[in-house]
Amino acid sequence: MAKYKQGLAAIFLTEEQILEAARKTRERGFTKFEAISPYPIHGMEEAAGIKRSWIPYVTFVMGLVGLSAGLGLTWWTSAVNWPINVGGKPLFSLPAFIPIMFELTILFAALSSVAAMFYACGLPKVNPPIIDKDLTCHKFAIFIPEDDTGYEESKVQEFFKSLGASEIKKTEF
Repeated sequence: MAKYKQGLAAIFLTEEQILEAARKTRERGFTKFEAISPYPIHGMEEAAGIKRSWIPYVTFVMGLVGLSAGLGLTWWTSAVNWPINVGGKPLFSLPAFIPIMFELTILFAALSSVAAMFYACGLPKVNPPIIDKDLTCHKFAIFIPEDDTGYEESKVQEFFKSLGASEIKKTEF
């Protein structure tokens, strides 16, 4: 079961507000905050200081593993385990093996991407805490946990008020 952190959440009503709030929260020195939105917002990665994901590297490496597995499987089955000479053709014929190598490359890359995404997102989460039911449709939030650097509840509340938050809640996320 995932452990959730206590902290303060500020609810915003527009994309512009949440982008500005994320930018100012990062400038203020908070590093563990979460920006929550119902859909992707262009520019949020830069505003919140989100680093490039490591998932594409997993996908690339596992794609190479799939390619190698496809090559090894086709070579072993046709040249070692079951060598049949058909019309004088070579036992190892690369053009004939390309479809299998391609399919295993895609299979390994896709499945590893999904598994890495589940791991990175901490899924599955059973009964995650709900900050506000409208965060899934038209509201946005910034959550700052209590263990973040420079966290002091009264100062964070004042900071959120200065950003124009429509609502401030003490919650867990």
